Amino acid sequence: MSAGILRVLMQSQVINNEQAERYQRVLKDQKDIVPMLFDDKVINPKSLAELLARVFSYPLLDLTYYPRSNIVSDVISEDQMQANQCVPIFKRGNKVYLAVSDPTKIQDYQKIAFSSGYNVDLVVVRHDQLATLVEWLAQRSTSILKEMSQEQLEIASSQSLFIDNEETEDGPIARFIHKTLLDALNAGASDIHFEFYEQMARVRFRVDGQLREVVQPPITVRGQLASRIKVMAKLDISEKRIPQDGRIQIAFSKHGRPTDFRVSTLPTLFGEKVVMRILNSDAASLNIDQLGFEPFQKELLLEAIHRPYGMVLVTGPTGSGKTVSLYTCLNILNTEGVNISTAEDPAEINLPGINQVNVNDKQGLTFAAALKSFLRQDPDIIMVGEIRDLETADIAIKASQTGHMVFSTLHTNNAPATLSRMLNMGVAPFNIASSVSLIMAQRLLRRLCTACKAPMERPPEHALKKAGFTDEDLAKPWTMYRPVGCDACRGKGFKGRAGVYEVMPITAEMQRVIMEGGNEVDIQQMAYQEGMVDLRRAGLLKVMSGITSLEEVLGNTND
Repeated sequence: MSAGILRVLMQSQVINNEQAERYQRVLKDQKDIVPMLFDDKVINPKSLAELLARVFSYPLLDLTYYPRSNIVSDVISEDQMQANQCVPIFKRGNKVYLAVSDPTKIQDYQKIAFSSGYNVDLVVVRHDQLATLVEWLAQRSTSILKEMSQEQLEIASSQSLFIDNEETEDGPIARFIHKTLLDALNAGASDIHFEFYEQMARVRFRVDGQLREVVQPPITVRGQLASRIKVMAKLDISEKRIPQDGRIQIAFSKHGRPTDFRVSTLPTLFGEKVVMRILNSDAASLNIDQLGFEPFQKELLLEAIHRPYGMVLVTGPTGSGKTVSLYTCLNILNTEGVNISTAEDPAEINLPGINQVNVNDKQGLTFAAALKSFLRQDPDIIMVGEIRDLETADIAIKASQTGHMVFSTLHTNNAPATLSRMLNMGVAPFNIASSVSLIMAQRLLRRLCTACKAPMERPPEHALKKAGFTDEDLAKPWTMYRPVGCDACRGKGFKGRAGVYEVMPITAEMQRVIMEGGNEVDIQQMAYQEGMVDLRRAGLLKVMSGITSLEEVLGNTND
């Protein structure tokens, strides 16, 4: 931001002399004061754009209605657009129109366009809309893609150019992958998908549980992309017929904290599909209050984990936040006086003070083998990544019965189904009844964007009752919200996720039902009698609190 805008704001009496001096000091430190102006409620983005357009007699454009496919890409590079915060939106003859939020820097804009032989005219746009557009352009990485395509044409015969020279990071393939990973981190993605088809290739990010396409690299480089990632993950690049798993650790700045990526390759018809899971260590620092438990559910969980022995099971599909929930519990228990050991495949969150073991089936270090070893390591608390077979289940149960606290996960749809799954594995009912303290099922629902969510009229009463609302709920005064979409949430209407939980403690009555050979339905009925809130009900409570939408709850939970 230039001092020119500061003068405009003073002349227009938007700010007083005292404010101007403060912003002037910030400018001297080469800092952008625009976000400060918005935070201080001095002016909003819309009013600032209107003021600048009026003062300098430039046209004003709302980028919401501008088709991004019309952006002129051959005048200035994307790096220049990013550095100067300007986007060429139209070209006529030798004149190019730049979308800018700061028209006082016209000389800088003329300089960057001069080399292309164009004269510059300006169009004023909102600061937030321009920032979103520039960010989107950066994610497309078209300049790198063009370079990749060109280089591929030049060296079509060489299939291993970047593989043999893997230490040099200056090739377009290496730069593209590096940038894609960085973009995924900035977007808050959990997974990155590199997919290759007969006529196209694409990269998708999973953000807030939803996949979205971000870029289509040239089809000619699909072999190089997969091979480069395999080299980074120290996988066998000559083996393309079987799936492989590996891990990459990358520090994006010289002194920055490295980020771990779990890499999985899968042979498909037209090349190897690569999926990278971003392992976020920050998740372990989450406070239990941030996870989204209802107060009574939190109380039940804390009571169960603070017991001296027993077993706590967390269930849910892949990507439902089971690991984060377990690590949040371990973080609470992680004190100087306890010995905590975990066996995972692989360890996703790095937590100091906890002895973490990566299982390795090829080398014989299975969950069962790790558990046996733990019991000789004087443990207090044991966490098993997943109970997959009878042997692991047996050892875990024996550990919980001999004075240890055991945490683990299973892949089932709800809490009562977990008991059925363990019975199907071959675990004796009396072992389940005597060892399991609490079972928790969970899902992650997308949060409504706080910047743009809008109140809506409640659907008809019969529709709400069908969804699961009670007469008592309908009598209460609460507002239902719907997603709208804005720049803050990239037009999705949702930003971030909240957990919904089904917490089922194993009471004396529940133990009796299990011992008498009760099935999943019997256990569920007993749980409801004891006041268990299921996933659907927990989701409806989130709707009544204005955290998520009814459609999101209905789409992720059963009746």
